[in-house]
Amino acid sequence: MAVWNGSAVTEFILLGLSNTPELEILFFVVFLIVYLFAIAGNALIMVTIHVNSNLHSPMYFFLSNLSFLDLCLSTVIIPKSLVNFLSQSKTISFQDCIAQLFCLHLFGGAECFHLTLMAYDRYVAICNPLRYITIMSRRTCLHLVVSTWASGFIHSLSQTLLTLQLPFCGPNEINHFFCDVHPVSALACSSVFIHEILVMVNSGMIVVICFLVLLISYIHIISTILNIRSAEGRQKAFSTCASHLLVVTLFFGPSVFIYMRPSVTFSADKALSVFYTLLTPLLNPLIYTLRNEEVKKAMRRLRDRKIFCLGIHIN
Repeated sequence: MAVWNGSAVTEFILLGLSNTPELEILFFVVFLIVYLFAIAGNALIMVTIHVNSNLHSPMYFFLSNLSFLDLCLSTVIIPKSLVNFLSQSKTISFQDCIAQLFCLHLFGGAECFHLTLMAYDRYVAICNPLRYITIMSRRTCLHLVVSTWASGFIHSLSQTLLTLQLPFCGPNEINHFFCDVHPVSALACSSVFIHEILVMVNSGMIVVICFLVLLISYIHIISTILNIRSAEGRQKAFSTCASHLLVVTLFFGPSVFIYMRPSVTFSADKALSVFYTLLTPLLNPLIYTLRNEEVKKAMRRLRDRKIFCLGIHIN
């Protein structure tokens, strides 16, 4: 481990979102409320899909896995941030920092590939409806989901190993509310030019691959939808795709801005990080629930069976 002021660097200090105690209390309350709703919303979707046989299809299997990824992604960041909001000592050990960085890119990378996989699923469902069950068999779906996790692991491992190659000899203050590649690498006491190039190449490959698959899928999807004679059929197909496209935009937009450039600090970075680690996991269940009649009907049945006694009214 690198030496800092004559001793081994064993911890970092997370500067967070603000130095004002009043604002930190406000952030704590907002983060806690949003995080609890995100947990409840994603858990509700996973349970609803699990207990309703009508939702045991590839699309809802992928949606359930997306909810699990959202839960993991936010849980990697938010609990530690909540503690720091109320603590004067905002330290994180070197090992915990690297572990947080690894898990962030594991779940974030897996979600990136998973959203692309969901676009392929919609392509098969709309463009090859008669062969959908055959192509997207249970075994195929399991293999595809495992491949998204494996891809996320490879991406995360490469980002983590690249960061571990850097020497850290002070200062140890991370200008962020969690450990990420750019804020941590900014503390390196040697040139990070090669490191930044490799990080951007790694992220760039993922973005290019996912973008091309998304683009090709939706070109075929839109072309097929426009040829559907039934207005009701077109509306249903567009509604499903619109939900997915909105989720893709909410996730990919901030991610591309943050990771597809050198480690230059922008004031928008922290706000965008809050968006994809806290707000996106909350918004995804709302987007898919409010725009999906099958999920809403399944939730009504659960409410009627008194499985959920939360007093939540589903229109």
